[in-house]
Amino acid sequence: MAKAPVLTPRADDFPRWYQDLVGKAELADNGPVRGTMVIRPYGYGLWERMQAEMDARIKETGAQNAYFPLLIPQSYLTREADHVEGFAPELAVVTHGGGKELEEPAVVRPTSEMIINDYFAKWVQSYRDLPLLINQWANVVRWELRPRLFLRTSEFLWQEGHTAHATREDARAFASRIHRQVYEDFMRDVLAMDVVAGRKTVKERFAGAVNTLTLEGMMGDGKALQMATSHELGQNFAKAFNTSYLSKEGTQELVWQTSWGSTTRMIGALVMMHGDDNGLRVPPRLAQIQVVVLAIKGDEPVLAKVRDIAARLKAAGLRVHVDDRTDTPFGRRAVDWELKGVPVRVEVGPRDLENGTAMVVRRIPGGKEAVAVDDLVRLLPAALEEDQALLLAQSRERRESRTADVSTYEEAVEVAVAGGWARIPWATLGTEGEARLAAHAVTVRCLVADDGSVPGTDDAPGNVAVVARSY
Repeated sequence: MAKAPVLTPRADDFPRWYQDLVGKAELADNGPVRGTMVIRPYGYGLWERMQAEMDARIKETGAQNAYFPLLIPQSYLTREADHVEGFAPELAVVTHGGGKELEEPAVVRPTSEMIINDYFAKWVQSYRDLPLLINQWANVVRWELRPRLFLRTSEFLWQEGHTAHATREDARAFASRIHRQVYEDFMRDVLAMDVVAGRKTVKERFAGAVNTLTLEGMMGDGKALQMATSHELGQNFAKAFNTSYLSKEGTQELVWQTSWGSTTRMIGALVMMHGDDNGLRVPPRLAQIQVVVLAIKGDEPVLAKVRDIAARLKAAGLRVHVDDRTDTPFGRRAVDWELKGVPVRVEVGPRDLENGTAMVVRRIPGGKEAVAVDDLVRLLPAALEEDQALLLAQSRERRESRTADVSTYEEAVEVAVAGGWARIPWATLGTEGEARLAAHAVTVRCLVADDGSVPGTDDAPGNVAVVARSY
């Protein structure tokens, strides 16, 4: 009898393949409350690596980490009308605590603009206090009607940055810096994801923002996923909270603000952009385990060689794990590491000992070959960099091959419904055409300039709308 495949093939049922892989690669499980999730150690290890890489980039901008409360007085949310309207359907509200009804209900934060602005108003007094650059790593709650692990869950992990500036120009420049130098650099350089950097339309902006910058990635099925956003908030929240400062000229001025965030959704993107029918493919620069060294048999000479190889590779700066669980069949262990997408497996058995070699299996391009043990330290770092570049190239090729330039609304819908992205002049589509897209479950993912750069305004001449179905 033929062995059943470990995963549903992507071509047969992409959503089922995704669910299979998240579970069988031990990334996450559904939580006990609908819409919540338990992130398992292997999945959380990916998030820790993402945190470390982004945190370093965020701190290079001058931002510092802080922490703000989970619960927000409900009255805060009434202070910026667009903001509360945008988040009202997603709110979780606490009405009782300590066995008593609360005098004022508390909202479980869906985002922290409100509470952070309350403290910004206290902390900012003079131009000398600006810019004020704050980031926090936290959890937030947005009640989801159609949850899917990592992509849409009622509780998720993220970082959210909030800044206050003396001028509109400074705020705009900082939002752009986060967009390109933090998020885009991280996604291309570490996640090996070819993303499109653009500007959201007025309809798709963050609630309360005057401009939203986004990064959109094409998943393996051609749908788009919003990867991270950076918002210019103008003075909307400064007016609501009276966040003002004494200028050098002695006048009271309102600050200009930004907010920006990225979430555990990126783990879902990692699965859908790089995964294949055999499991995950983790970019080497992200992988918490870059090389797993497996003992095929439990003989002591084999185990000693496995540990020796691992020690050499660790000394060369690679992140290495030893799999010496020889009471578990080798085939099962190999399949498990394949599912988890570890970039390189180094397999050692008695025959390899005799030959002074190890079998090197590369997950990303596929294939395996016998390599002299003494050559591993020299060859593997270069192989990992090749594999990192290959994932980025494959991501770019997928997007470019499945993106079409069109000239009519009907053509844009046809391309998007068929599982691709369409580029259509914004002057042709316009807000009326954007509204009509909803009937086909299609949205404008972002606006880009004709040359692919990020436009400075919504209606800049030559703006192009990127149209797709999305998660």
